[in-house]
Amino acid sequence: MKRRTFLKKAGVGLAAGAAATTLSAPAVLAKSKFNWKMVTSWPPGMPILQTGAERFAKRVAELSDGDLTIQMFAGGELVPPLGVFDAVSNGMVQCYHSASYYWAGKHPATQWFTSVPFGMDTVGYNAWFNSGNGLKLWEELYAKFNLLPRPLGTTSYQMGGWFNKKVNTVDDLKGMKLRFPGLAGKIYAKLGASVVLLPGSEVYTSMERGVIDATDWVGPHLDKRMGLARVAKFYYYPGWQEPTGYTEVVFNKKAHEELPADLKAILDAAAAEVTSWMVGEFDYKNALDLAELEKDPSTQVVAFPQEVLDVFKKVSAEVLEEEADKDVLARKIHDDYKAFMAQWKVWTDAANTMYYKGVL
Repeated sequence: MKRRTFLKKAGVGLAAGAAATTLSAPAVLAKSKFNWKMVTSWPPGMPILQTGAERFAKRVAELSDGDLTIQMFAGGELVPPLGVFDAVSNGMVQCYHSASYYWAGKHPATQWFTSVPFGMDTVGYNAWFNSGNGLKLWEELYAKFNLLPRPLGTTSYQMGGWFNKKVNTVDDLKGMKLRFPGLAGKIYAKLGASVVLLPGSEVYTSMERGVIDATDWVGPHLDKRMGLARVAKFYYYPGWQEPTGYTEVVFNKKAHEELPADLKAILDAAAAEVTSWMVGEFDYKNALDLAELEKDPSTQVVAFPQEVLDVFKKVSAEVLEEEADKDVLARKIHDDYKAFMAQWKVWTDAANTMYYKGVL
């Protein structure tokens, strides 16, 4: 056989063999790995809120087998606690953990996604987000800022706040300096109080130095840990201003779109898992620490007078309408929330209210 003919035939054979090998061997593709940063509004080490965000990041890494890792930064470590919204919106970092009502200055409708005074509790919000239009409306709102939100945790029921002055009538609120974020702050302002917005890291010192006369924070567990019982006399209930306190994990929209579908699903799954954990932690530990606070002779755990609550409820309805009127989307969100709550309340009144009042 001539050399040229042999090489030609051999080359065809090698090419065929290589093709067969390529077709029969399993494809090995290098998977992209993503390294993100998350900033939060919480002080370093804060139980349940900061540790919940860290738990979320850990679960994402575990579920993705390291394909998506999230480096954590507590409030002030990379950006200020209330600077996280802008940091993620402009793409400085990929995600944050905070509460939506801090961003009322960005858009009035953000306030509806943490809690509404005299509104739905954790169960109701869960229904609105997952079975109603809540999450869709939240996404529509945040898309204006290049963001994509997801619920990540909730404080469950809150207390009414710590006061250094007794509240016997609504007139007692006039001239008080209060730290109440979101819609509650606007209600207190309408009743004559002076309201400031402070991050958690400044709450204790502001109460201690008399910069503010009253504040809400979260609930017995975190309030006790912060030491608010040492700087305030009266611990009021119920938490009319926040019957729940949903927190949010928010992604830079462009960064999220660059992820493959499986990693997007992992983010959602981890957020849902950690939300369930946070609810359990708060409900259990709040019960233990409220009992401890009630034993403390320096703390008076007291209820708001009914006539004061009646005024709060009336003014709350007025403020909600005023805030909704500020923007077309705010009106759309408020009306949807209000309609959903009306339907939800029929079931809640029949199933829960009578049970707690007359059976348990």
